[in-house]
Amino acid sequence: MSAAPDVARTIRRLEAWTWILLYGGLLLLCFGLAVEAIDFPLGWTMVVAGALVAGAGVLLIYLRSRLPGDTP
Repeated sequence: MSAAPDVARTIRRLEAWTWILLYGGLLLLCFGLAVEAIDFPLGWTMVVAGALVAGAGVLLIYLRSRLPGDTP
């Protein structure tokens, strides 16, 4: 019994979450900048939340780069 399929599945899941967080955070950040002109507190909250989510995506890119092996 090999653990390779489980590792490959985990890496694929990590890569999917990486791009979801990165692009979702950047999209939220952009929406926050647009909303900021109308409702400053809400817009600023969206900008900060988007930056944090995008930062989590960047962190996952770094973590993936430190993992051994390639996705089959």
